[in-house]
Amino acid sequence: MPALYPEYWPQFFTATILEWKTLLQQNEIKNIIVKSLQYLVHQKRIQLHAFVIMNNHLHLIWQPLPPQTLQSIQHSFLKHTAQEMKWYLQHNNADFLSQFKVNAKDRLYQFWERNALSVELRSSKVFDQKLVYIHQNPVKAGLCILAEEYYYSSANFYCTSVDDFKMLVRAD
Repeated sequence: MPALYPEYWPQFFTATILEWKTLLQQNEIKNIIVKSLQYLVHQKRIQLHAFVIMNNHLHLIWQPLPPQTLQSIQHSFLKHTAQEMKWYLQHNNADFLSQFKVNAKDRLYQFWERNALSVELRSSKVFDQKLVYIHQNPVKAGLCILAEEYYYSSANFYCTSVDDFKMLVRAD
């Protein structure tokens, strides 16, 4: 974990699909998440240290890069992924899309639960605990035997240093 941070501590971030529906079970939807994270990294808006995309939620360890703010990153990530998921479902699974229809003044559909969790990681010990938690999530869910076998995770990167997603950076 770096000794000095430009402006923000790394953040453990969790976002959950509305009512824990299994929207993220589809690889096409997982790929929307990956592409959004890649965009944020390549635009130098964040550093991404770890991630896992489960069937109904995701966990990240990310760090906003100046002049970005944590709030702006979270907002744009959640809004963009929601728009992309809506577009995908409109064209590929309209029946499933109807499960996300809400009676709200500001939107017709809602994909993410409100109030995603974000926790500052102010020590190497806490950072490492969250990293293990993220990587063990698919193992505990029975999706794989070894953490590095689960594709939509950074666990393989931490085992092999191979970044198949071209978006990860170790926090050394």
